[in-house]
Amino acid sequence: MTHILAIDQGTTSTRAIIFDADMKITAVAQEEFKQHFPASGWVEHAPEDLWDTTLSTCTAVLEKAGLAATDVTAIGITNQRETTLVWDRATGKPVHKAIVWQDRRTADTCRALKEAGHEELVTDVTGLLLDPYFSSTKIKWILDQDDTLRDRARAGELAFGTVDTWVIWNLTGGARHVTDATNAARTMLYDIHKGKWSSRICDLLDIPMEMLPEVLDCAADFGVTDAGILGAEIPILGVAGDQQAATIGQACFEPGMMKSTYGTGCFALMNTGGMSVKSHNRLLTTIAYQLDGKTTYALEGAIFIAGAVVQWLRDGLGIIEDAKETQALAEQADPAQDLVLVPAFVGLGAPYWAPDCRGAVFGLTRGSGPAEFARAALESVGYQTRDLMEAMKGDMGERAQSGVLRVDGGMTASDWTMQFLSDIIGAPVDRPEVLESTATGAAWLAGMRAGVYPSMEDFAKSWARDRQFEPAMDRDTRDAKYAGWKKAVDATLSV
Repeated sequence: MTHILAIDQGTTSTRAIIFDADMKITAVAQEEFKQHFPASGWVEHAPEDLWDTTLSTCTAVLEKAGLAATDVTAIGITNQRETTLVWDRATGKPVHKAIVWQDRRTADTCRALKEAGHEELVTDVTGLLLDPYFSSTKIKWILDQDDTLRDRARAGELAFGTVDTWVIWNLTGGARHVTDATNAARTMLYDIHKGKWSSRICDLLDIPMEMLPEVLDCAADFGVTDAGILGAEIPILGVAGDQQAATIGQACFEPGMMKSTYGTGCFALMNTGGMSVKSHNRLLTTIAYQLDGKTTYALEGAIFIAGAVVQWLRDGLGIIEDAKETQALAEQADPAQDLVLVPAFVGLGAPYWAPDCRGAVFGLTRGSGPAEFARAALESVGYQTRDLMEAMKGDMGERAQSGVLRVDGGMTASDWTMQFLSDIIGAPVDRPEVLESTATGAAWLAGMRAGVYPSMEDFAKSWARDRQFEPAMDRDTRDAKYAGWKKAVDATLSV
């Protein structure tokens, strides 16, 4: 038993990855699943798809690696955060489709809570802002759809969970209803300072606490898989939300260190150590990780659309067939054109928090074509990242480290995109040798707990850089381009 199985349940696909005793990847299985868009700004998943793809990828990756379940020491899980599921404890059947983190249907609820003066309480307790992004108002919406659901929840008949909780429930055959501190911290129901569910916020939203899972450290005993599911009982020993898992995988263990992950969205976290820093720039205060009962905090900025903008080029506009084509197109773009794309397809996240605004394109000419759209799409990710870094520096001041940004996620494979990112933020960008930072973080948590992977200190020493991108753009050009972006965002917000 020298292998770790990492489950990475993401927004558009599920992956299972086998790591060996040296934390090297030996096999990967991935499966996409359908996205549901029942109304403008609404995004849903079929809960069965999340579980079915988890099971099929785990089975497939074991076969690829030539392993049996008995060869796996432990399982680590990382997941799309905030996505909300409610199910019947007796049958395991969901009462509604999963409402995805991107979903904006509860914008009016959040607005009403703000107008009633509740945001200060929510922020002080949870570190979050009142926004549809988080789980709590999604839970309330589900319970509001049927008069019987809230009573059933109070009676202990219904269970709420983020995706990690749903996956663990199914892996253990319904034996365990648990989550970890990082996922709990993203529900907008968890007191990140006291380390427990907040009865005040649950009462405010009329959410019965009986439906909430038990909260554990990121490395803990989350349960054992039912032997009939994968072929043997395997302990689940590590869990962290995807962005926190990436922070761990990037070994950002010192206060001031920053990482940014580019998946469907983009999420930048700065480690603030044992101190929770209240943002004055509309960032989120959250839990980076919790080990041995000790909480480490972070400042986080969330961009809702990063890699999803490339998917839009493919699926919405049809100008590419594969994401890899985007870089070549961007390189062909007319340098005389200055197209700016604000990808607010589901609103804007940090630091704007504008759930109702929608995307816009500025600077169109008759000569604007696929190449210019591709460049504008990739540049939008860099601009949004600079928004976050400016806010973080404003909150942390001299406590921020050198400004080097560690990056991971699918988009980082594009040298063009990473060079523009370095250019526009005016700081070095470090791409690691292992781009699978999220899965690595989950695997390390489980392997460390099992005693087969190194300590935090030794793990940090093993982090290796593939390439550092350094700014090549002059300051005047950088500032002029960023000013154009800010002007475009202001125009988008004013509509």
